[in-house]
Amino acid sequence: MDRNVGIGVTVGSSKATMDFTLYQARAAFDSLEGWLFSPEALSMAEHTVELEMEKRGREVWRLMLQAHLNQRGTGNIGPAIEISSPSGESTVQRATREDRRNVVSLFGGVTVQRTAYTAGGTQAVHPLDEQAQLPDRSFSYALQKRVSDESVRGSFDEALENIEKTTGNQLSKRSAEQITIDAAADFDAFYERQAAPVAIDTGPILVGQADGKGVPMVKPKNENEKAAPVIRRKKGEKPNKKKMATVAAVYTQHPRVRTPESVIESLFKEKQDPEAKNQQDEFRPENKRVWASLAKNKTEVIEDMATEMQKRDADKSKLRVVLTDGERALQRLVQKTMLGILLVLDFLHVLERLWLIAHAFYGEGTKEATEWVRKHALMLLQGKVSQVVKGIRQSVTKRKLSGKKKKKVLGAANYLYNNREYMRYDFYLALGLPIATGTIEGACRHLVKDRMERAGMRWRIPGAEAILRLRALKVSGHSDEYCKFHIQQEQKRLFGQKQWKLAS
Repeated sequence: MDRNVGIGVTVGSSKATMDFTLYQARAAFDSLEGWLFSPEALSMAEHTVELEMEKRGREVWRLMLQAHLNQRGTGNIGPAIEISSPSGESTVQRATREDRRNVVSLFGGVTVQRTAYTAGGTQAVHPLDEQAQLPDRSFSYALQKRVSDESVRGSFDEALENIEKTTGNQLSKRSAEQITIDAAADFDAFYERQAAPVAIDTGPILVGQADGKGVPMVKPKNENEKAAPVIRRKKGEKPNKKKMATVAAVYTQHPRVRTPESVIESLFKEKQDPEAKNQQDEFRPENKRVWASLAKNKTEVIEDMATEMQKRDADKSKLRVVLTDGERALQRLVQKTMLGILLVLDFLHVLERLWLIAHAFYGEGTKEATEWVRKHALMLLQGKVSQVVKGIRQSVTKRKLSGKKKKKVLGAANYLYNNREYMRYDFYLALGLPIATGTIEGACRHLVKDRMERAGMRWRIPGAEAILRLRALKVSGHSDEYCKFHIQQEQKRLFGQKQWKLAS
């Protein structure tokens, strides 16, 4: 017998309960309708009427949902069922009682009455739980999704406030935190099974980007504190050290051929040209996926990036480009993990060094500093790295710089020289390749900083990792698809180990 059929309305008390609950729902709607056209409501401000309608309407929906659950019956499919375990053993469990289960929905609390099949020393089986795909927790999947969405968007305090406003439910912060951790549990499995975009429908350039972003952390005092994702720092208490989250991005794009002069013009133009912006939109990243991790080390994240790029370009028909900052360890790791890629130094990091040098030469905020950066940035984009480095070192001598200022300028010059093989910008621009990590910089901001670095926040690994994963799904446009997958996976964990059928 199919385990998901034959669970219908039971006779007797459940039927009576269904009819009475449906009557209550209709009475609540009639009450709402009567109030809506009453002198009291007609004398109110429109916005006040809306808020009261929302409150009263929520009770109508709660009662309707309760009536629906009553209509499902208790899941009593017969006097006994046979349970088969993965090891091949089987037991017979009999219908012995009805258990009441509480579920907190988007509209408030409801109850589920279900038949329990038991045998001595075995765990009770409730067929209705599986047929209705009820979650492990007392909160419905719809409410869990709402909680995790709100927690990803803002702080847990803000999330709970919004949940109460929109659903009437009052949840504890602990519950919201644990719901969020549970919601992110299938992140890796989701991307392992997700099909890659069709290669022929995407641009010929496959781009990977990697960077790091610090998250303020707190070390747990004991094992019991590990589950708590975040605490706030007390007044006067010093912040704990940050832990670097490795941030990654993978996408495809079409070539965008530019000249060094056009890049300089766009960088130093005070006002963005709308037409130029429209042209940029034509070359925006395709099928962009971004993610970040604290739980995984840098090597593991780069390996995940390599897997994602290989999935999107299995026949190796695309030009693979990876942009990073000038961190030598990261560059070596990328080259070791991803063979056949073109490694590019992010030009934004190059500009940072140029500004540092210009400020040492001319001072901050001066016209001379701006012109110096403009001139030398153009030279670098034209492929004249060695010439620029030589000129900087000569200027240090001519200007007789010393101390910290000299050390900073020579350090910046060495940075450029050591990365010269990844700074063939004239070649990259001619091929239409990206030269700046705008995507990963945005990911560092949206994934990490905007949520994780709010005033006073300190994180522990489980909660921080969950928030990073769920924010990554949102930014990548996969939240709804992932939610369906997560529910399927949890249902398999809850009900997939043991099979049952009607006992003969």
